[in-house]
Amino acid sequence: MNKSKSIFRGHNIAHTYSIVARDTKTGEMGVGVQSHYFSVGSIVSWGESGVGVVATQSLVNVSFGLRGLELLKQGKSPKEALNILISEDEGRDVRQVAILDAQGKVATHTGPKCIINAGHIEGENFSVQANMMLTDKVWPAMAKSFESNANLPLAERIVKAMEAAESVGGDIRGKQSAAILIVGGKEVENKWEDKIIDLRVEDNEEPVQELKRLLKLYRAYKHMNKGDLAMEHDDMESALKEYDSALKMFPNNLEMKFWTAVTLINNQKIKEASKIFKEVFNKDNNWRLLAERLPESDLLTVSKDDLKKILSL
Repeated sequence: MNKSKSIFRGHNIAHTYSIVARDTKTGEMGVGVQSHYFSVGSIVSWGESGVGVVATQSLVNVSFGLRGLELLKQGKSPKEALNILISEDEGRDVRQVAILDAQGKVATHTGPKCIINAGHIEGENFSVQANMMLTDKVWPAMAKSFESNANLPLAERIVKAMEAAESVGGDIRGKQSAAILIVGGKEVENKWEDKIIDLRVEDNEEPVQELKRLLKLYRAYKHMNKGDLAMEHDDMESALKEYDSALKMFPNNLEMKFWTAVTLINNQKIKEASKIFKEVFNKDNNWRLLAERLPESDLLTVSKDDLKKILSL
């Protein structure tokens, strides 16, 4: 068997651009990636809070993700971990991989046989890497964007870098999927809380823009969750402020409007709630049916007369 064929067998061909980065203020670490490849985030992006993040791409050796994180947990530096992974891999010449740890140290490898244009730039608390790009401007544009947007939260900063990649040509084949993964700077006790943000666009004509929209939606729902928490503490003013922030971001989101109305009426704000309920019900009658069912689950605490008034809106 030809050796080159054995290297390709069993591996995903995810030619792409990506960024691994750390926020020095929060300690958060993240991976952002886009490719003309279905579900690129499921094979390229890896991370663990308090440990680090890995992006493994080109002719992907998927094992580099978990193995890289395990080596970091054993106390290896990103450079030491990368050297171990590459030295043990006969396909090293067609691999591209970047590793960043919780201290912001980075190490990146671009194999000499990665399809041009291919390359990477290691910076302070980040690395950008790309292969099979339309031009050799992609990874420099990403680096420049990341360094010039230090005022943004890490996730938004990563998306900006991905937009910069697209602005200079991106993947020579075009666009299909994108993903962003954010983990914390400190180890979490509950593993189900390990990923702060984990968003994927599996197949879309404009994956980076769709990822940007999903990130904004994530932020809006965080406001909703904070509003719910404020309500649990009988802080009506803070709750309504959070709900309002969410609705300003997505003013046409019926679910956000509905639950805002539910919160209002549960706090005897019947007039304000009725106005919102009427608008939601007129757009989609199923929300009226849902409102009718909520009292049985103690999620809508109103009198029978008030419920009738609400359902008649």
